[in-house]
Formats: sequence, structure tokens, C-alpha cells
Amino acid sequence: MFDLASEKIEWLAVPGVEEPFDRVAVPRYSNHILMIQEREGRNKCFIYDLIHEKLTNTTPLRGNIIPISPLSQTQWLGLYYSSTNPMNLIKFNPFTPNIDDFQYLTDMISGSGVSKEELTPATDYRWISVDNTMIHGWLYTPKESNGRTIVNIHGGPTYHSRDQLDVDIQYLCSLGYNVLDPNYRGSTGYGVNFRELIKKDGWGGNDKEDVRTGIQSLIEKGIASPGKIGIFGTSYGGYMSWNAIVHFPVDIIAAAAPICGMTDLIVDYETTRPDLRPYSEEMLGGSPTEVPDIYHERSPINYVQNIKGALLIVQGLRDPNVTKANVAEVEKRLEMQKIKYEKLVFDDEGHGIIREENQKVLLKRLAEFFGEALE
Repeated sequence: MFDLASEKIEWLAVPGVEEPFDRVAVPRYSNHILMIQEREGRNKCFIYDLIHEKLTNTTPLRGNIIPISPLSQTQWLGLYYSSTNPMNLIKFNPFTPNIDDFQYLTDMISGSGVSKEELTPATDYRWISVDNTMIHGWLYTPKESNGRTIVNIHGGPTYHSRDQLDVDIQYLCSLGYNVLDPNYRGSTGYGVNFRELIKKDGWGGNDKEDVRTGIQSLIEKGIASPGKIGIFGTSYGGYMSWNAIVHFPVDIIAAAAPICGMTDLIVDYETTRPDLRPYSEEMLGGSPTEVPDIYHERSPINYVQNIKGALLIVQGLRDPNVTKANVAEVEKRLEMQKIKYEKLVFDDEGHGIIREENQKVLLKRLAEFFGEALE
């Protein structure tokens, strides 16, 4: 606490060096401070009582709570969400945050026609990657599996997948697919050191290996079957999907559906929004003029001759981030190498497929594509 008059600092809670708080908020008309740590892709929420000088951990066993404001000494208003529960307004006891005791003030799933029992929960999944880095992600295993697995790669890379309801994943699970949703190095939600780790060797380096080792772990444990694994993702997830199909053998990845993903990092740098170019420079150690070799080495377009699996390219033609020039250039290279591929474009989409009618088209096409490719 900072005293404006004396300029003195009083530490109310001092986390360890490895456990800083990522976000802090003060509810209006309250004698409390909310402190949140992002660890292993979920929120760990703490409430500090200024009157009693007590810190309470309100983290539930599953899902995520975001406290809003106290209603009484033992009741708080908050938001709760998980992979099988859309975000709802709840009353809860912060001292015993038992999910079964939550009082729901909203029921966002009731109008969807889907019950919670039909949804597949996310479970923690960990594996050791190259350089002995521990990687964490979410594994979805439907009650009735079709024996095939799909890897869903989040974008960013400065972002992370959470234990929250994901329509794409739940749709694929409803068809019987196992789904791995990895938070590779560079993801947020695991502390600053993990987020910055991607800069050691740049885009398309060991972050790609984090995905590969995760798939191998699934195979070794009998969760996934060689030759029956596909991958998809949007933006950086699309770039990682490209990297997987050009670098991994078909036993590891047999089909890929990159969505709005970079193919040629030099073309992408030259055609993207100017304000995004410093991000590429930060992640790759400079501009294409300064470090041309790394831009060439990490561009999937230069390895399309290695493709042995199925490929579906998805692109929004109004994309200002990853422009359609990425697709035009890679198509030339694919045709030159006589590599077969499919393409799905949306005239009215930008960076990502977000319109409801287009999302339906995309999900059905992904289901058809993976269904045939992983048969």
C-alpha cells in the first residue's frame, strides 16, 4: 500500500520471487484487494482483507473464479467458468470455494440446447519437451472416442488456452475426437520466464518441438494412434500448423488445416500491418534485412516439398495481419512441387473466421476434412 502523503510503502502480501501476482484490483466500496496469479493456464485468485489483514485463496479445484465484490462476510459475487460451464454470475463462499455449493445467478447454457453432461471436460496434461522444459496443456477425451486425435493450437503466441468452454473443441469431441490444446513456450499464463522463452530461438523453433513432443507423449501413452492425428489453429496457430505438416512425419501429423497462418515470414513482414512488424523483429531477432537467414529458415513455404499428409488451407480474404499474399505465394510453391491441397476462403472475413454462419461452414468442413484424412 502506497501512502501519498508520506510516500511510504507497506507490503500487504509479499509473494516469492517465482510467484508474483499478475493482476490486482480493488472493488468499489470494499475493504478488500483482489490479487490474481496466472499459473498453468488458470487464474489463482486471492482476496486480501484490509481490516483483518488476511489473505484468502479462493481458487476452486476445477475451472476459474473471478471475484467481483463482497455481499457479506461469507458471501461474494463472482464469475465462474470452465470447459463445461460458460461464464456465469455466482454467489460463493471465498473461504470454501466448493463448486457444488455455488449459487448460480445466471444460466448461460440453458438456452443452447446442450447440457453440461454432453460436454467434454478439459484435464491437465503435462509432458517434457526438448531441453527438459515442462509443457502443460489441456486434454479432452470424449466418452466415445473414434480413435483419432486433433491438436488445436492457440494463436498469439502471446496468449494461452484456458479451462474454458471452446465451441470448436467441443464440436470435435462430440464427433469422437480426442483433442490436445497445448500451451507451448511463449504462452502467457505460466509466468514471465516461460513467456519469454520463445525468444531464445524465435518463432518456429523449440515451440514447434513442444507440440511435437506433446503428440509423441500421447502416442506413447496409447491416447493417440500414429497416422491418425491432425492439427489446426488460427493466426500463429495456423503458422504452427504449417510447420507441423512440413516438418513432422505423417505418423505424428497426418493432416493440417492452417487458418490465416503465415507461410513466408518475409512476405508476411512486408505485407502485414506496419505496427506488427516490430513484433516480428522482437521474436526473430531483427528485420528480414538484418537477419534474412532466420526468416528463411523459419518460413514453412520453404519446406512444402516435405508434405506427405493432407492439407486444407483456410483464409479470410480481408485479413490485414496475415494477408492473402501468404496464400498466393504458398499456392505457387505447392503447385510447383505438385503437392495436393484443399482450400477454403471467406470473402467477408479478416484475421480469423468469426462470423457465426462462417464458423458453421468452417467446423463442418474441418470435420469432413479430418474425417477423410485420418480414416
